[in-house]
Amino acid sequence: MALSRIWSAFIIIAIFVAGVKCFFFGETQIFSWMISGKASDPANPLKLDGVIETCWVAVEICLKLIGVLALFIGFMSIAEKAGGIRLLSKIVGPFFSKLFPEIPKGHPSMGHMIMNFSANLLGLDNAATPFGLKAMDSLQELNTNKDVASNSQIMFLCLHAAGLNLIPVSVIAVRAANHASDPTDVFIPCMIVTFVGTMTAMIIVSFKQKINLFQPVILIWVFSISAFIVLLVLYITRLNAAGIQIFSGQLSNGLILLVFLLIVLGGIYKKIDIFSAFIDGAKNGFDTAIRIIPYILGILVAVSMLRTSGTFDAVINGMKHFFAMFGADTRFVDGLPTALIRPMSGGAARGMMVSTMTTFGPDSFASKLSGIFQGASDTTFYVVAVYFGSVNIKNTRYSIGAMLLADLVGIITAIGVCYLFFG
Repeated sequence: MALSRIWSAFIIIAIFVAGVKCFFFGETQIFSWMISGKASDPANPLKLDGVIETCWVAVEICLKLIGVLALFIGFMSIAEKAGGIRLLSKIVGPFFSKLFPEIPKGHPSMGHMIMNFSANLLGLDNAATPFGLKAMDSLQELNTNKDVASNSQIMFLCLHAAGLNLIPVSVIAVRAANHASDPTDVFIPCMIVTFVGTMTAMIIVSFKQKINLFQPVILIWVFSISAFIVLLVLYITRLNAAGIQIFSGQLSNGLILLVFLLIVLGGIYKKIDIFSAFIDGAKNGFDTAIRIIPYILGILVAVSMLRTSGTFDAVINGMKHFFAMFGADTRFVDGLPTALIRPMSGGAARGMMVSTMTTFGPDSFASKLSGIFQGASDTTFYVVAVYFGSVNIKNTRYSIGAMLLADLVGIITAIGVCYLFFG
């Protein structure tokens, strides 16, 4: 119900704002651009896709997902039949059993979740998505009320949406492409913000579910992860921009190949029919990609209407005037469009980041803040629509509120860290 109300509000607000601009400010073409506008059309003053083009984009995204989902879920099927998922469950079981007390010991969902978190950690969105969808499917098997999100599903999705990411490679690459003097200068701020956001999500959901976070096992894992991040930061800070991209590529892509190798070797060792297991999983990946098309379509269309109607511009200008009244430094407001649209669309947020760099320069305060926003969170509404939609969850309970609160903490932290490093 929460997602339904938010989605409806997006559409109503977008049409209302467009109506005001059409009938009171003389922008008579705005309805046409909202429906049939194309970003590639030189005559389009908005330079944004309308509803019709966005529908094509949504289907195109899902078509591209088919191959990726089929591949990774196919390999996961091999791993599951060879016992690899159960092995992962045993490794992370002591920690996850405290955060997910409703999951039975040794359940495969533990392995699926750790695969998702690992891929997310390395910025492997294409790999993280199929792992996450498989985790949601496994958790749905344990869900007694199939229409309502379970505690475990909410905890998993909130941690996933917090987007803990070690190296924001895409942000660094975009900054380098736009000739920033030091494309990697947002690396440490992104690391700090995404870690704070993840811890915030865990604390919020644990409070709602009455989970004690001061248990020795949880503290040991949190401090261990923190120590690992600190050591990685110390190593990365010694590299230049090219070195970071090479290291990240070797680490992330090498790990994927290592996972594939271990899965195949495990299947051979267990003497299972590897290819048949892969095909069975790939079929599930295809079905999942088709099933989520309506959910992706709905979210992207609502976001498109908000953007083309000018609602985002109105919000940003209003915020700038509000803070200016109190004599506050308003430089951070120019970077906020990325933060505001990030929960709804990763691609749109990336476009906002590029737009900010083009407008204010790649080395400006607003551009650096925009890069931190882009590299330090995930697309909340997209994640909710796709992941809950994949298992037909209708009542998401408090998950959206928890994610948005974690996003808010991340935004505030990002602004503070940006002033600390670049102010």
